[in-house]
Amino acid sequence: MFDLGLNPILDTDSYKASHFLQYPHGTTGLFSYLESRGGRDEETVFFGLQYLLKRYLSQRVTTEMVKEAETFFHAHGVPFPREGWMHVARDLQGRIPIRVRAVPEGTVVPTHQVLMTVESTDAQVPWMTSWVETALMRIWYPVSVATQSWMIKRIILRYLEETADDPETELPFKLHDFGSRGVSSQESAAIGGAAHLVNFMGSDTVAGIWLANQIYHHPMAAFSIPAAEHSTMTAWGREGEVEAYRNMLTQFARPGSVVAVVSDSWDLWNALENIWGGTLKEAVLSSGATVVIRPDSGHPATVVLRALRILEERFGVTTNSKGFKVLNAVRIIQGDGVDRDSLQEVLELARNHGYSATNLAFGMGGALLQRLDRDTQKFAYKCSAVRIGDAWREVHKDPITDPGKRSRGGRLDLIRTGDHFESLTYSHEAHANSVLQTVFENGEVLHQTTLAEIRRRAWPVVPRQSAELVLGAC
Repeated sequence: MFDLGLNPILDTDSYKASHFLQYPHGTTGLFSYLESRGGRDEETVFFGLQYLLKRYLSQRVTTEMVKEAETFFHAHGVPFPREGWMHVARDLQGRIPIRVRAVPEGTVVPTHQVLMTVESTDAQVPWMTSWVETALMRIWYPVSVATQSWMIKRIILRYLEETADDPETELPFKLHDFGSRGVSSQESAAIGGAAHLVNFMGSDTVAGIWLANQIYHHPMAAFSIPAAEHSTMTAWGREGEVEAYRNMLTQFARPGSVVAVVSDSWDLWNALENIWGGTLKEAVLSSGATVVIRPDSGHPATVVLRALRILEERFGVTTNSKGFKVLNAVRIIQGDGVDRDSLQEVLELARNHGYSATNLAFGMGGALLQRLDRDTQKFAYKCSAVRIGDAWREVHKDPITDPGKRSRGGRLDLIRTGDHFESLTYSHEAHANSVLQTVFENGEVLHQTTLAEIRRRAWPVVPRQSAELVLGAC
């Protein structure tokens, strides 16, 4: 089976293999740090390190792995530090000799602050700090997804607080992950899907839910509902559209249940006015279920507003305590063309026409898990200190062509006072107030956290609902 993850030595960049020959004579240690140098958002939600450490850096290096890597790099045309890796395999029992300190996962940290530090713990292989950069830098992905999801959660909450009776109860199920098929690999779906679950409890990305359950020790990280796709509707033929929808009610509509039906395979407006709001209206009302209708084409805000108006005419509304309209028995989920901007446009237009955000939920796919990269938040992993013999020396870069890439110097720490974060040079006094935890040392994960703890850090208000209650509200 082809799996590069089986050999952690190969999880690096080609040029790293020659770096052991490039450091000053007498180098015994390296210290590096990770930060977001800014980007689209001014804060980041730290998440995903526990997976990377358990999946990759906890593996034991064997002499067979060293020989495999040596053969590869020599054929590849670059030197290889065979002696150093044999030292790891034989003398250190295969344990990768680094120490990783990081902010607790789920912590919301302003950009331009230290999120993680990495230092070598064995003077014979000081370059190990740099070798593992490639693997650890991939933390940018779950952090970026978790941050994007968190920012969208804030947007949705703002509209719920203005237009809904119970914002915190509804919020966890307002953004559903549709992204599994839109990412580059199953592992991306797992990592990105789990990152979304820091903030929400609705997802169809099975790989992400599984990772969150297994790596972050949660019984069930997300929930979903029976829902139609176009094939299960179009298989009935256009002439059978009514029966396709009726079958959904027969199979899934029960008192208190929720069922979602994509309704734009042919003519959405006919489906809303004459099928859902006509032929099947009494069946919907008598079922006691909430029917969530999914438009899947057109300009999102325009389509959703027209759909709200038709459903109001056909099913009626109640007015909540804040004076906004809530549809009876039906809801809408917009899952096509959804990104941060279009989602806000839908909510804004609905509010401006008197509709509560209670009526709406969103599904988000590629824009949630794939439409971002390392530069979205400008992640950087830089060496800030080198030990020559027994003495640490501060190092940094300061390119004249781009001041924004100036790096920090020294052995760094992150201190928090109230809501204020500050990255400082390490000291015993500051260390007592450090946000950073030692989570990995010499091949061992020393501290693990749970999804429940992560959610509390990222969003301290604990929802009071069951999954069924909130899905019904959506």
